[in-house]
Amino acid sequence: MSDGASQRPVQFGIVGLGYIGTTVGGQLHRHPDATVRAVCDLNADRLSQVGREFDVPDDRQYAEYSAMLADASLDAVLIGTPHTLHYEQVIAALERGCHVYCDKPLTTDLERARDLAERAERSDRTVMVGYQRHLQSAFRTARERFADREPTWLTASITQGWIDDSRGTWRLDPDLSGGGFLYDTGSHVLDGVLWTTGLEPESVAASMDFHDDDRRVDRRAHLDVEFANGASGTFSFHGDAPSVREHIHLWDAEGAVYLEGTQWGSRDVREIDSDAGEYAPYIDPRGEKSRADAFLESIREGTEPPATVRDALRVTALTEAAYEAARTGDRIAINLSAATLEEED
Repeated sequence: MSDGASQRPVQFGIVGLGYIGTTVGGQLHRHPDATVRAVCDLNADRLSQVGREFDVPDDRQYAEYSAMLADASLDAVLIGTPHTLHYEQVIAALERGCHVYCDKPLTTDLERARDLAERAERSDRTVMVGYQRHLQSAFRTARERFADREPTWLTASITQGWIDDSRGTWRLDPDLSGGGFLYDTGSHVLDGVLWTTGLEPESVAASMDFHDDDRRVDRRAHLDVEFANGASGTFSFHGDAPSVREHIHLWDAEGAVYLEGTQWGSRDVREIDSDAGEYAPYIDPRGEKSRADAFLESIREGTEPPATVRDALRVTALTEAAYEAARTGDRIAINLSAATLEEED
């Protein structure tokens, strides 16, 4: 770091004290290389409670993130707010010279995602997005397979009792969530596949069942995706299921790699050969970095974070195209370079 913080703990502010703000924030609070200097949340009771847990004095507890950025002399900001608020908060933090950890999705608008990607690339600040599969041993092992192989076909799915889990929260308010199950848990699966394989989505057809009459909050989604290298694949997301199960099957000319698991524990990885034989490569999840560890390492060493704004841009482009495809019934082309979604002929 060249900002004067290289010989002292990184001074953090946390915006949004829900699940991400408290879990990743807790990792930072316990980390010897970080100090939680300020916290921000609209819920006064939660603000006071987390402030006490993180040893943040009353005069560093804020209801407005702009006041926190102006007053608290921060090196970095953790953003764990509802999805549609991320864009303005990331910009404000970068303009204050702060490093940024932003929960997924980075934003729920393609043009805004492109803008943030360009801002991050012009900046010397670290911007990390909360796609933790980039840190998980199973996904990193699978990614190694595609360093010199071309994926040809894939299927990916996840189930969760997301509708029941989200009742009474902002996640069912599309003005804050930007969508439904696809933009929440589904975003992790899209990112996991794109990052693991290196595939670039080219077009998508989609169907969805919606929870709301305005057809903005999906509870189930099925995506048929074509990729730039000629590969194709399907994604299925069921947010009204009784339990969490994830299945990702990635095929190439020599076989496949399977990533599977239940609930929120570590995923298993298996490799399939051309004779349908399978074996489990050795992985040791005990060596996985926490999100706080990875973010702080990127800040200290000036290296690219595990999950970048460019990774998040691809996910937003595919997600926005999928919603458009589901609402129109058309296959939608994904044009990242032009930042537009176009109906295919």
